[in-house]
Amino acid sequence: MENCFLRIQWYPGHMAKAMRTISENAKLIDVVIEVVDARAPQSCRNPSFEKAFRGKARVLILNKKDLADENATKQWENWFGARGIPAAGLNSLMSGAGREAIRLIEQAAKPAVQKYGDKGAAKTVRVMVTGIPNVGKSTFINCLSGERNAKTGAKPAVTRGIQWVGITPRLELMDTPGILPPRLDDRAAAVRLAFIGSIRDDIMDIEELAGELLHYLSQTCPEKISSRYKIDPEGKTGEELLEGVGRARGFLIAGGEIDLGRAARTALDEFRSGKLGRISLERPN
Repeated sequence: MENCFLRIQWYPGHMAKAMRTISENAKLIDVVIEVVDARAPQSCRNPSFEKAFRGKARVLILNKKDLADENATKQWENWFGARGIPAAGLNSLMSGAGREAIRLIEQAAKPAVQKYGDKGAAKTVRVMVTGIPNVGKSTFINCLSGERNAKTGAKPAVTRGIQWVGITPRLELMDTPGILPPRLDDRAAAVRLAFIGSIRDDIMDIEELAGELLHYLSQTCPEKISSRYKIDPEGKTGEELLEGVGRARGFLIAGGEIDLGRAARTALDEFRSGKLGRISLERPN
């Protein structure tokens, strides 16, 4: 899939413009929340944010934790915490899931609130929510607000503009568009982002992508493949595994050939939705 990744335009114009807007608004912010996919937290982090938010209080939300291995998520919480970044696994679709996030926000904002309090003034905490595409930022904001204030969608880059969302009388969130890094030199990280859907499928070879995913899973958790598709993954290439998925699901076209495109979409969709089980693509080193 090497050539497929080399063809990707990583940093389209709207992302460059959004990054400039985020940098310009950073001075208004007390706390930055970075939302990542719990299945690939490190790959999801955009190094451009480090410069833009230097000196700001930070909170890391490991979103979609229900799709990730529970032990791996705990390891990541501890790993980031040990490096001075409060982190919490979250399933933004669960009722009441925002309580832990609000606690972390309040903790991170405490110095700013105290500074105003010492002057006899009440402080409205302003929080910026950032992240790469398709990690669930808008769903996270809706989880906190209890309303559908932010647009959500299954495709990357649904949120294109900057918008403020009131959570409480003293807490406001700024939602931002999903922004990929200007460069992705780490191919393994790029592949993981493609697996979870942070890179649009329509600019990639979906059959190659699904084949690589199936081959990766056959090496790391082969029981997931055999259980879901009733095939033995041992020793098979990604293409052979993709054919096995198509054959198991009866995705046949004229002449008895396998509809590999349909098999690819099925494999990717079932991984991304958790139908293959709770799978983490990376763990702390």
